[in-house]
Amino acid sequence: MTHDHTRVQEFFGARAAGWDRRFPDDGPAYTAAVAALGLCPGDTVLDAGCGTGRALPALRAAVGDGGTVLGADLTPQMLAEAVRAGRRRAGGLLLADVARLPLRDRALDAVFGAGLIGHLPEPGRNLGELARVVRPGGRLALFHPLGRAALAARQGRRITDDDLRAEPRLRPLLAGAGWRLESYADEPGRFLALAVRRG
Repeated sequence: MTHDHTRVQEFFGARAAGWDRRFPDDGPAYTAAVAALGLCPGDTVLDAGCGTGRALPALRAAVGDGGTVLGADLTPQMLAEAVRAGRRRAGGLLLADVARLPLRDRALDAVFGAGLIGHLPEPGRNLGELARVVRPGGRLALFHPLGRAALAARQGRRITDDDLRAEPRLRPLLAGAGWRLESYADEPGRFLALAVRRG
């Protein structure tokens, strides 16, 4: 396990028990972001870095009973909170590193990643791993319930063009990993980048 993984596990492990209480109003933003992903009944979708599984019910509703929903996270405490919240009923939970997913090539129709990109140790390579497990034409949603400026203010820092979520940085990063950026929204109430897996 790399130092980055240890840091991520320590950060989220210490906060897991109160995570959902910290952000009680994010539900509608998650639901809207999942809707934008354009899932169809019967699809197979992964919530990469699922945390406490807040997106899993919306993902299940989108793919229906005939679809498959998986949530993968690196932090056991976050997955335990997902179970405690009853979200395991919406999808299977995997203790897994999204940089090395235990999934076969082209197994998925889509990936949803809430707050994910800022925690990837090697973003280009890690986005390439997500592309590996998605079929050509499949989709990726990178989402945060706050836009870049609002998130920077919450964290007590200034927004910069160096941010991985800035469109001029994100577009080539996705392209190099096998994705085509299809739409980009950076607003106070949400960040949402939608990409399509190139064939």
